[in-house]
Amino acid sequence: MRKDPTTVSRTRNEVTRLDRTRIAMWSGPRNISTALMYSFENRFDCHATDEPLYASFLLNSRTPHPGAEEVIEKNETDLGKVITTLTGPIPDDSDISWIDDFKNCFLIRNPRDVLLSLSKITDSIDLLSTGLPQQLTIFRHVIKSSGKIPPVIDSEDVLENPELILSVLCESIGIPFSRRMLSWEPGPRSCDGLWGKYWYDSVWKSSGFSPPSSKEGELSDHLHSVLEESTMIYQELREMRIRT
Repeated sequence: MRKDPTTVSRTRNEVTRLDRTRIAMWSGPRNISTALMYSFENRFDCHATDEPLYASFLLNSRTPHPGAEEVIEKNETDLGKVITTLTGPIPDDSDISWIDDFKNCFLIRNPRDVLLSLSKITDSIDLLSTGLPQQLTIFRHVIKSSGKIPPVIDSEDVLENPELILSVLCESIGIPFSRRMLSWEPGPRSCDGLWGKYWYDSVWKSSGFSPPSSKEGELSDHLHSVLEESTMIYQELREMRIRT
């Protein structure tokens, strides 16, 4: 949600929907998504919410992520209540039309790098764990409902030229670019979910976007099959990405 600086002196009742832009950044895990959240949260005019659907996902999937029980206990798990907080009226759980009022954007990353990074934290990995099938479903919905191709950014492109990619991204969703998006103070931030202590170690050590580097390591036989499936989806989305 973007807070328009010109509305600061108004009362809550005087601030209308025209004063803000809702942005949903749909991403799989280990995609530099936390760094991108910090990038937006570091703006003066932006409020960030970290993975509002995560607790609901953990409760319903029972995926054994680090700290899962604590996340479930201390965060809202009722999907309807989460959606109400984000948008208003509760839609059917299977209906994703509630996202239509958002500026929907997509962050993708080479699946091999995702799987190597993800495997260092959890052994519970399948195709859905990459987030790519879900991203493709949402991507196609947005095109169908809006008649337009939504912005897609690739992690590697962001790391190679963050100012250019973020400038184009901001322009495409109708908000001004801020150079504050390019750096932040190291350490935890107020927008972090409590799961940050399990997942965000590397980004807590950062103060900005680091140049891309090749990821070393070998994938297990099981993950090779996941990689094959996920790469096809990744390539389909990558063809639509914002290019330098």
